[in-house]
Amino acid sequence: MISIEDVTVAYGGFVLLDKINFHISESDKIGLVGKNGAGKSTILKLICGLQNPTSGRIDRPKELSVGYLPQIMEHHRGRTVLEEAMTAFESSAEIEREIGAVTRELETRTDYESDSYASLIEHLTALNDRLEMSHSEPPEVQARRTLLGLGFLDAELDRLTETFSQGWNMRIELAKILLRQPEVLLLDEPTNHLDIESIEWLEDYLKGRRCSLLLVSHDRRFLDTVTNRTVEVMLGHVHDYKVPYSKYLELRAERLQQQVAAYENQQRMIQKTEEFIQAFRYKPTKSNQVQSRIKALEKLDRIEIDETDNARLTVKFPPAPRSGDVVFKGTDLTVGYPQKVVFRNAEIEIKRGEKVALIGRNGEGKTTLMRVITGELEPFSGEARLGHNVQIGYYAQNQEDILDKNETVFSTLDRIAVGDIRTRLRDILAQFLFRGEDIDKRVSVLSGGERARLGMAKLMLQSYNLLALDEPTNHMDIKSKEILKQALKAYDGTLIVVSHDRDFLDGLVDKMYEFRDGRVQEHLGTVSDFLARRKLETLRELERKFSPEAPKKADTQKQTAFEERKQESRMDRKKKNRISYLECEIGKLEQKMKEIERILAAPTEKDDIMDLTRSYLEFKRDLDAKTEEWGSLIE
Repeated sequence: MISIEDVTVAYGGFVLLDKINFHISESDKIGLVGKNGAGKSTILKLICGLQNPTSGRIDRPKELSVGYLPQIMEHHRGRTVLEEAMTAFESSAEIEREIGAVTRELETRTDYESDSYASLIEHLTALNDRLEMSHSEPPEVQARRTLLGLGFLDAELDRLTETFSQGWNMRIELAKILLRQPEVLLLDEPTNHLDIESIEWLEDYLKGRRCSLLLVSHDRRFLDTVTNRTVEVMLGHVHDYKVPYSKYLELRAERLQQQVAAYENQQRMIQKTEEFIQAFRYKPTKSNQVQSRIKALEKLDRIEIDETDNARLTVKFPPAPRSGDVVFKGTDLTVGYPQKVVFRNAEIEIKRGEKVALIGRNGEGKTTLMRVITGELEPFSGEARLGHNVQIGYYAQNQEDILDKNETVFSTLDRIAVGDIRTRLRDILAQFLFRGEDIDKRVSVLSGGERARLGMAKLMLQSYNLLALDEPTNHMDIKSKEILKQALKAYDGTLIVVSHDRDFLDGLVDKMYEFRDGRVQEHLGTVSDFLARRKLETLRELERKFSPEAPKKADTQKQTAFEERKQESRMDRKKKNRISYLECEIGKLEQKMKEIERILAAPTEKDDIMDLTRSYLEFKRDLDAKTEEWGSLIE
């Protein structure tokens, strides 16, 4: 269906992808894996046509529908959540207009036996099938169900999109893509902003959906549940495994072990052969054997071990200047935006050296509190106060909005660095895996993971005593997350971090503030202690255990009304389709009967009058039946 053939992508002298080849078939659900910056997001952009390869080709049918969810996207304003989701059905309106145009053309045609007429009928059938598939129920019912599945509450569907965070707007974009029901789905880190219930809903959707899928994710469980094939991107090359992620890890380890064993055996054989050649090269009695072994070595297919990317982050935060004993204190805080209050009457105190996590359902106020701490947002009431000599290093979720896309990696740091630190910029960037020509890349071409690393590198330009990190691991691979965690454990300042990642927080933080139902509650101890008390497996289960109640009776009645309209809409569509079909068939029968009448009016010796008469009567009976059915439908 989609073929990637000898595709190379290069930026100046840097080759990101080097003559890669693989094919995507109709039933493939592929996990695209590899380190940050390996080229996974680039492959998705190449397939959907947003980027052109330096060389090679990508073959895909022109009529193939593709849905693409990027890591970084533009969000629309001025519509409610439901209105924005409903824009996904604009393509259905276009299909309906095309059906009308084809039907009108068929009404004017009389060349019923021509190939072009048959092609029009086939095209009309295909259009009706596509419309039937997308309109198996009314669009609004589909939109509501998808939005609720992705975590929105029914009462939130009438709120404007701009009143939601970037993560929630990403869910709206994901809903629009799913509602379009494309034949190929390209999803780049779709679970980054989803809670556990939404992830499970998306897993069920993707497992049940008949489409091709190419998925980039660092969520191992999600990959195992959804995919049946794994394509690894490493050092510019791809390695294709026809298994889910966990099995791929096993097969990859086995393959590398076998390669190493085969390589070592071959090297021993080569060494012994070369020793024989060296020992007997000048002995006439052994000359034939020596020449034979020289030729054998020349013809030998040398085994090579696949290159592996062993580059690792080496993060070490600068020493923290001493601050006052209380770093931040919030007293009776009520905080929110003009459209809504997010949380009320919060009591928060963070002391020097503490490592604190903000946890809870998306939209409950974690990022909002971060904005209060950094001075970007004033509370409605209460007092928010920073301690003495507190210097904040802030890492925001939306690095794509903060970083200047026109800058290079190096100039991003060089523009804000001062003093002696400017002489160490290359070393700092190397800590975050920006080496050699990488530092000359423009921010606009960086992957989400690379932008996350660059944003983190900016924190190294100054000695901060309070690090406020909002979802710092969203785009990081597993190794990078662990290295960052160890660096933060060694950091001697105060840490406030927003994260859903239990493994990242466990052993890192010793206090948590839980945001739930407009309130903020303090919990002392580790993440494991907290989850054990709550009998939870993961932090994401907070969203499931304590999510607001499901829509009540009024919403159920609304759903029933939608179901009734859905059934009526389906019946109307089937009726129109049947009428169009009957009109086409009646026209064909009438044309066949006219042709028989013409022959019977002046038969030749070759014409079988009895056979022609029999055919005419059969066509007549079929015509009468279809005409009667057509008449009953248009009444």
